[in-house]
Amino acid sequence: MDKPIIAFLYDFDKTLCTTDMEDYTFIPSLGMTPREFWALANGFGHTNRVDGILAYMYTMVQEAEKRNQPFTRESLRNMGRDIVLFPGVKEWFRRINAFGEEQGVQVEHYVISSGLREIIEGSGISQEFKEIYASEFYYDGEGRPVWPKLTVNFTAKTQFVYRVNKGVLDVSDDKTLNDSMPDDSKRVPFTNMVYIGDGLSDVPCMKMMRAYGGQAIAVYQETNRLGVEELLAKGRVDFIFPADYSEGTALDLTAKNIIRKMAIVDRLGEENSRQLRSIGGDVLPNQVGLF
Repeated sequence: MDKPIIAFLYDFDKTLCTTDMEDYTFIPSLGMTPREFWALANGFGHTNRVDGILAYMYTMVQEAEKRNQPFTRESLRNMGRDIVLFPGVKEWFRRINAFGEEQGVQVEHYVISSGLREIIEGSGISQEFKEIYASEFYYDGEGRPVWPKLTVNFTAKTQFVYRVNKGVLDVSDDKTLNDSMPDDSKRVPFTNMVYIGDGLSDVPCMKMMRAYGGQAIAVYQETNRLGVEELLAKGRVDFIFPADYSEGTALDLTAKNIIRKMAIVDRLGEENSRQLRSIGGDVLPNQVGLF
């Protein structure tokens, strides 16, 4: 029998790295401050009623062209090398995967980010993720962006949670995603999901976790601690922790306890199903979630 799967879903900016990924190298290369760039991008979006993610992607291309700065798939990937990850992030995936193995489950990791996939691919941890859902350009044969390929705004993030749930990971496959599927045949039950984010942009996904039996965690730096505490007070997340993924931290220990709990629930569900089959009874759909 295949091992149960537990999926960790992550925002990226200010969740795994310390600030917006464009702030590290791209914006300074324009001779701008992050405040100046984001004011320009947001102003363009508001004036022209453009989706915020499309607005910043357009502004990136326009400002780079004005300054004759290289803007290609490869240049963006190279910028990913300058990302500053939170303490413990690089070792986190190996450690969490190993703990899952000890508990008899398979742990998978996914990114759901409004940032750029290309920069994430250069971050040094992209190989840890089964799939990266992030905003992305379509490039011509010379690696230059010609059109937005995918945009991931705050509410659109939830569709990717459903993709992980059903195991329909190809973003071009909408038909299978929307096909009816019994709960007990879905690849990763919501009850086996953990979403880790940092703020209001993650609330739609966090609310899904809370509504469907998964777990929602918010991490914080001192600059956004009050906002994260408000999420906890309003019942939008289950836990909040400093953004330190090192072994032995409160975040590390709680993540392991969540895996342990989910693994136990899966084992209880399997035993219940075995007993029902042995007496010729029926297994209720999604019965594991009833424990």
